[in-house]
Amino acid sequence: MLPFSPDSFVLFTALLLVVGVLTTKVSSRMGVPALVLFIAVGMLVGHFFYFDNAELAQFFGVLALIIILFDGGTQTQWTDIKQVKWESLTLATIGVLITTAIIGGFAALILDVSLFEGLLFGAIVGSTDAAAVFMVLGSKSIQRKMRSILEAESGSNDPMAVFLTISLIEVIMGNQANIWTFIGSFFWQMALGLLLGYVLGRIAVWLINRIHLEAGGLYPVLTIGLGLLIYGLVAAIGGSGFLAVYVAGLVIGNSEISNRYSTLRFNEGFAWMMQILMFILLGLLVFPDQVIQVVIPGFSLSLLLMFVARPIGVLICTAFFKMTWKERTFLSWAGLRGAVPIILATFPMLAGYEQSQLFFNVIFFVVVSSALIQGLTISPLAQYLNLAEDEKNTTSYSLELVSIRRANADIIELSIQEDSPIVGKAIRALQLPKDTLINAIIRDDQVITPKGKTVIEEGDVLFVLVSKENSASLKKQMLGSQPTG
Repeated sequence: MLPFSPDSFVLFTALLLVVGVLTTKVSSRMGVPALVLFIAVGMLVGHFFYFDNAELAQFFGVLALIIILFDGGTQTQWTDIKQVKWESLTLATIGVLITTAIIGGFAALILDVSLFEGLLFGAIVGSTDAAAVFMVLGSKSIQRKMRSILEAESGSNDPMAVFLTISLIEVIMGNQANIWTFIGSFFWQMALGLLLGYVLGRIAVWLINRIHLEAGGLYPVLTIGLGLLIYGLVAAIGGSGFLAVYVAGLVIGNSEISNRYSTLRFNEGFAWMMQILMFILLGLLVFPDQVIQVVIPGFSLSLLLMFVARPIGVLICTAFFKMTWKERTFLSWAGLRGAVPIILATFPMLAGYEQSQLFFNVIFFVVVSSALIQGLTISPLAQYLNLAEDEKNTTSYSLELVSIRRANADIIELSIQEDSPIVGKAIRALQLPKDTLINAIIRDDQVITPKGKTVIEEGDVLFVLVSKENSASLKKQMLGSQPTG
């Protein structure tokens, strides 16, 4: 039995979504990370609506993270990730382990718990959070290399955090297990997540392009469904579903798929909705009077995490990579915490760990202080370290072939860079494939009607109507070796 009627539930959910969206506007004006305001809304709602269902919060949080990681993967260019894959993977594994060990030792002393219990705390807060990183970096003009490392790290470090958290809970609760079993389980999860994420991602691309749905609006639904299916299949056989869904999103986002732009925009909007509801729901779990009681230990551990544990982890992990001290400093500071630690903090609650409420309150304080302090200072620090760059040149225009029936052609968007083989050529000299038409050119944020004598210039954005079978070859002809994701 629901404690309220369906009509009341709809009204309540609608209010949360509307307030959440309006909160993003306040966030951009105040410069405060949106996730902090979402959590604040949840805490405010908690005064009128009592909620303490950790199991439901965990379930919805996991569902939201699947959507967020999937969308994050689709929005990331493989060419950027490929250049920093080893740095990101090292931070996502060894970095989390080092951070866990350091902050875990401090937690044991400050919270007056055993070493294993302190390490459990460290494991929960040891990983950066994809939702927080994607949200905060989304509007910042951060150097591409730094952005790529942080996004790839946050998208792939959840398996290590989950592995450490579950393993330590089992040890603390008296479920003895061989250390080699834990280690073997971790590598099994990582290997399956990477391999099956890629393979199932390729299968998803093939299916999306071959199924020829009757309505274009079904493609975004199919894509989201495939993302959830990939997570479920990989998790069911013991792999890391989080890693798999991120890798699958990376594959799909960097491939040519039917109704690409409407699909990606739908995924982006759906991910925002899940972020809003997730952070508000997690805020509902918090009781302010209890959090106030842990301000001193929470703030102490937050500072140690930001200024000691994370920097040491970054310095050790990047010691064998070519990086400047400015880049290492920035990576050390940009390790944002967010939804993942709060969701992982519900695991000890459901396991019956007696200190779980204390851990949850302190972890919540750590997350909020991290989002506020680090989130507010990321952009100024990037400017100070000369690691900021101009905003990526994107067009405010969008054009796509929309049909209520299946179509054998798409309108694709091509951004022309200086190394494109068609720069300086007139349209009549391009030798376009049969049934291909350049519909519009965006130049200096102005729409230009294409004519045979129109010359293609660097920085142009072309909208081209092309058959699906010729789409890939056209991109290669017009962009050369440029990334097409």
